[in-house]
Amino acid sequence: MAQVRRLKPVQLRLLAELDQVGALGLAAARIGIAQPAASRLLAEMEGLLGLALHERHGRGLQLTPVGQALARRAARIEIELADAARDLAEAATGRAGVVRVGAVTGPALSLVMPTLIGLQRELPEFRAEVMVSTSVTLCDQLREGRLDFALARLSPGETQLEARVMSAEPLSLVVRRGHPLLVRPILSVDDLLAYDWVMGDDETLLTQTVVSRLTELGLPQPKRRISTSSFLFTLALLNQTDAIAPLARPVVESFAGNPSVPFVSLPVDLGLAVAPFSLVTRAGAQMTPSAQRLIEAVLAA
Repeated sequence: MAQVRRLKPVQLRLLAELDQVGALGLAAARIGIAQPAASRLLAEMEGLLGLALHERHGRGLQLTPVGQALARRAARIEIELADAARDLAEAATGRAGVVRVGAVTGPALSLVMPTLIGLQRELPEFRAEVMVSTSVTLCDQLREGRLDFALARLSPGETQLEARVMSAEPLSLVVRRGHPLLVRPILSVDDLLAYDWVMGDDETLLTQTVVSRLTELGLPQPKRRISTSSFLFTLALLNQTDAIAPLARPVVESFAGNPSVPFVSLPVDLGLAVAPFSLVTRAGAQMTPSAQRLIEAVLAA
C-alpha cells in the first residue's frame, strides 16, 4: 500500500509502543506526547490507510491483526534507526561504541567474560554491557532491540530471530570443598542421591535435562527441597550446606584449580549435558562494527 510510505515516524513509534503496552496514555507518555495528540495520530493513521488498527478492549485497547503487523514493522524500523545512529557515532568519533550482549550463565562465564577481557587488552576503550539471564528473557530483549546479540537457545517456531548453533553444555556435579563425598574412594549413584540437589523449577532446561537423563538411566529423582535458577544463590547454598548442584562444566572449569574457590566438581560423570546454545541475532540485522568485532572474537574462542 503506497499510503504506508506517508506515515510519519512519530506515528510508527506510537504504534510500536501501543503493541507493547496496550494503553494509549502510557504509549503516548513513552514517546513524549500527550494522550489527545496520540489519539489524533492514531486516527490519522487509520484514515490514511483506510483500515482499523485498534479496537477497544475493556479499559485499554488492543491492536487488530493489521495493526499488529504494522507495529512489528514499526518496531524493526526503530531498532534499525537506533543501530544506524550507533554506526554513525562510531564512524564520526573513531571510537568503539557500547556493545550490548546477553548470555545464559554458562557461556557468559566461559565465553563472553574471557573474550571481553582479551578484547580490552587489545582495545582499552572497548565497552560492553552484559546481561545474564534465561534464554526466554534474552530473546525478548533481542527482539526489542535492547541487545545486539545473545548466546542463548531459541524456542521452536521462532521467526524474528536467527541462530548459529555453538556448543552443547556438559554438566558437572558441584559441591563445597570438604564435602563428605570427597573423601570416599568410590562414589555410587546412591551416594549422590542421599543429598539434596539444587536446581531450578521443573520448567527450566537444566532441571529437565537432569530429570530426563536420570530417568533414562533408570534412576530415581534427587531430593530438591530448595529450587532456584540463580547462580549466585546456588553457590551460596552450596557453601553453607552439603547440597549438590549440576552446573555447566565450562563454568566449573573456569574456577577449577584455584584453591581459594570453595567449590569443586565430584569425580563422577552421569552423561549430563544441556542442549546446545546458539549465537542469536535479529533476522536480517546489520551489526555495528563493535558488535561484529565481539561476535568474531566469541566465534574464534
